[in-house]
Amino acid sequence: MNLLSYTLRYLYATLLVVISIWAILFYFKMISEIRDSLDDGLENDKMLVIHKVAHDKATITRAGFSEHNYSISPLRQQYAQQVKDNFKDTMMYTLNERDLEPFRVLTTAFRNNGSYYQLKVVASTLEQDDLVRSLLFSLLGLYIAILISILIINRALLRKIWIPFHQLLSRLKNFKLDQDVRIEISKTNIREFEELNLTVSGLVDQSVKVYGSQKQFIENAAHELQTPLAISLNRLELLAEDDNLSQSNLESVGKVITTLQRLARLNRTLLLISKIENKQFGSAGSLSINELMKIMINEYREFAASKNVTLVFENKEVLLVVMNRDLASVLMSNLLKNAINHNIPGGTVKILITDKNISFVNTGKKVPLDPQIIFERFNKGSSSKNSTGLGLAIVKSISTFYHLDVLYFYNEQHHFKVVFRT
Repeated sequence: MNLLSYTLRYLYATLLVVISIWAILFYFKMISEIRDSLDDGLENDKMLVIHKVAHDKATITRAGFSEHNYSISPLRQQYAQQVKDNFKDTMMYTLNERDLEPFRVLTTAFRNNGSYYQLKVVASTLEQDDLVRSLLFSLLGLYIAILISILIINRALLRKIWIPFHQLLSRLKNFKLDQDVRIEISKTNIREFEELNLTVSGLVDQSVKVYGSQKQFIENAAHELQTPLAISLNRLELLAEDDNLSQSNLESVGKVITTLQRLARLNRTLLLISKIENKQFGSAGSLSINELMKIMINEYREFAASKNVTLVFENKEVLLVVMNRDLASVLMSNLLKNAINHNIPGGTVKILITDKNISFVNTGKKVPLDPQIIFERFNKGSSSKNSTGLGLAIVKSISTFYHLDVLYFYNEQHHFKVVFRT
């Protein structure tokens, strides 16, 4: 649901509540005004009747609701002195409607020539049912008219106002950090959108600058760190060939060589992860995972044999993907190497390929791994000194780069599955 629809939904609900409350208040206010107006008219009619009786005594004998809107009847003095003007609603039969209709009645008392009389004056009023029905239909029409007006304004005006925002959003979706293309900002007279444009433009420029610095750092690290490590390893290897070294010194040199080799592997691996995350690899192409895995299995067969692990390849279906070949090789190599390294003597690694995914199933410790942390950096599933704890982290980085799903589950054996969205 977009922002406009979300806002309008609450606007419609608010309008319905406000109009309903206003209708109730308006109804009672209108009834009160109508009664006040009728009461004023009845008081005026009362004064006219009393004035008429004072000048024409025969009026009393001619009075009656059948011919007039007033009725006069004799009243005892003791009751007459207690009567005050009293207004009330009542129902009376009318000939034209042939039914009971609502009326407003004023009951009072007056004195004429020493005698007391009760006077009732009536006036026709509105039927409240009809009034409620008319008011309901009128308000319903008003509500629909307001909704239609809002929809028209939304399409004609609000959509036009939001054009700069949607343009910015579209450019952000198409923006790629590695292409070093700045985002064009549309001019707008709306202050909030202008501030948004300036803020986004500043963030993009800063991101491009940081990305450039990081890319330069990676390139420098690749040259500046690997070279001294290679030189140090070469010198130590030459030193190890010296016949004058004692056995203890030779063992110390061997430990240093092992440490530097691990440091070199760690450096190369971290540089690889950084390059993957910063999209510093070449373009992708069509690639057969089946053919790639055949090559990988041949390369790792001796390594698996040294670990007393059997490789089983089930090449059921053809899996074609669009990937950079080097990254695909790194992805498959790390999964295969992980399955061999964390296996048991006499165990097996089964590679199963379908047209949608590739699975690596290996025998290992009868303990399931934690799927929440196994793909994190420097998380080791074993205590091997040669493990950097970055193999599965590389797998996760490549999968994220290509929007692949990497799944792990344990069912008597460890299962790693890569699902390709082809």
